[in-house]
Amino acid sequence: MDKETARIEAFSDGVFAIAITLLVLELKIPHESDVGEAALSTLLLRQWPAYVSFVISFAFIGIMWINHHRLFNHIKRADNTLMILNLLLLMGVTAVPFPTAILSQHLGHFDDRLAALVFNGTYVVIAIVFNVLWRYAVHEGRLLGHDADLTTIEHITKQYAFGPLLYLASFGLAWINVAASLALSFGLAIFFALPPHVAAARREKRHGADDRT
Repeated sequence: MDKETARIEAFSDGVFAIAITLLVLELKIPHESDVGEAALSTLLLRQWPAYVSFVISFAFIGIMWINHHRLFNHIKRADNTLMILNLLLLMGVTAVPFPTAILSQHLGHFDDRLAALVFNGTYVVIAIVFNVLWRYAVHEGRLLGHDADLTTIEHITKQYAFGPLLYLASFGLAWINVAASLALSFGLAIFFALPPHVAAARREKRHGADDRT
């Protein structure tokens, strides 16, 4: 018997694929008229804000897709609320190219703080929806399979609980230092790429070291 969530996953995969592909549209090819005014290498280097925003957003969407896949390995059933929450999540994913475009055009300029706030604010909202979706599905095993690994479920819940707070910290950091906030956003993408049990092991190792000091 097919999973009840098969169509949700297939539709979501398509949305992720389209959103991540649209990011490349911010990488512009210099016009011939521009090439006559400066070397091609110089023109390409001037687009560094577009490269930075592209890499961060690509990592974010790609790793979110990985985590979406992980969640639906455990979510075996679907209901209307889950579908609505998943659509809200996908709305956030499809919106990512917009703040990415804003950041690529304004990073390094006088108004890059606002661009970074819009960029990181988008991730805050997505992280919140992601958490709500997962917590709704796992509450009292509502939509989990009968053979769900409760230890893994707990690890996932603990790892994702940090998401909104950490992205909110990145949002706040943009008021002080734009570069640092973007670096933190990229670091968070790497953190959430870690399998839940690896992240849990690192937390336990760190806490153990703190207890010994």
